[in-house]
Amino acid sequence: MHITLRQLEVFAEVLKSGSTTQASQRLSLSQSAVSAALADLEGQLGVRLFDRVGKRLVVNEHGRLLYPRVVALLDHASEIEQLFRGDNGALRIYASSTIGNYILPEVIARYRRDFPALPLELSVGNTQDVIQAVADFRVDVGFIEGPCHRGDIVTQAWLEDELVVFAAPGAPILQHPVTPESLASTPWILREQGSGTREIVEYMLLSHLPGFSLGMELGNSEAIKHAVRHGLGISCLSRRVIEEALHSGLLAEVPVPLPPLVRKLWRIQHRQKHLSSALERFLRYCAL
Repeated sequence: MHITLRQLEVFAEVLKSGSTTQASQRLSLSQSAVSAALADLEGQLGVRLFDRVGKRLVVNEHGRLLYPRVVALLDHASEIEQLFRGDNGALRIYASSTIGNYILPEVIARYRRDFPALPLELSVGNTQDVIQAVADFRVDVGFIEGPCHRGDIVTQAWLEDELVVFAAPGAPILQHPVTPESLASTPWILREQGSGTREIVEYMLLSHLPGFSLGMELGNSEAIKHAVRHGLGISCLSRRVIEEALHSGLLAEVPVPLPPLVRKLWRIQHRQKHLSSALERFLRYCAL
């Protein structure tokens, strides 16, 4: 069976108007095209949908049974046609934890105020998870904290982000001038392998220390903040992550005898990914 929407549209219009002539005028089709579409539909269904009374077509029991279903189908088809007008589209975004938890919520809130009905899905993982999801076309765009070296992925610098070494207030390391030696001898609490923050901290900070003591690895920034606050060691995270805790006195910044720890945050997409109007519009909201 190969019933078309055009055949159903013709049927509905003939039923409402009572003749193929008026239906052809409303649909901007020839009368012969309307008659052919109606005949094809009846042929596929194997029943007559109208009784022929002179030149008039009167809907019969088969047509009455079909009509409400046709109206529902045509309404759904109209919804589909409208779905992508106005640059609509359901977006899938994947971000590493600092970005997903502390930067993108503000962006999405502004986007939602202007487009409250458009679907948007945000997932949060580590940098390697994001890169793999973009490579597999499981998401439309990714935001990561570490570099991406894959040839099939386009990487664009997005924002700058300051990293801060921090400790519990009154931690031993804060009782004396901070040196590379005191930093190295204090237990470090770091993100897991595969985290963009971990990769950058190792490159920008830990590589300058004469060896360092790894106290533990934790899978998210909130767990690290709590561990540091309870005196289990020191760590280094984005200032955005610990800013409130620094202001409230729950955590204390450790002055590091090194240049400022500033990294870039990156936006990534697959090289073959088509940037729809809906996605380009969302990315404009990301231009903080």
